[in-house]
Amino acid sequence: MPRFLVIAAYSPQGARAVMAGGGSARRSVFEHAVLDLHGRLETFDFALGEADVYALVELPDAAAAAALSLTISGGGVASVRTVVLLSPEDVDRAAQLHPHYPGAG
Repeated sequence: MPRFLVIAAYSPQGARAVMAGGGSARRSVFEHAVLDLHGRLETFDFALGEADVYALVELPDAAAAAALSLTISGGGVASVRTVVLLSPEDVDRAAQLHPHYPGAG
């Protein structure tokens, strides 16, 4: 199953909600959303810095990843960035593909 890195940054309202409800509760809510999409949560970590959450998930496809991202962002308490992760074997296969693409100019 494809893997995705979900990076979330809480709004002030979202940060207050995490402080009130706790980090474990937030992880549980996130995991249930992933399970609803027939995926699996591998890791869920809070961080200090530019982003507040880094979660590694397996999801059936990019549409499921988009649904997760849009659902969370649509809630208004976090902005989400989703990164498609490639295994070394994915990169091996990509290296064997040679599409024709003439350069501009």
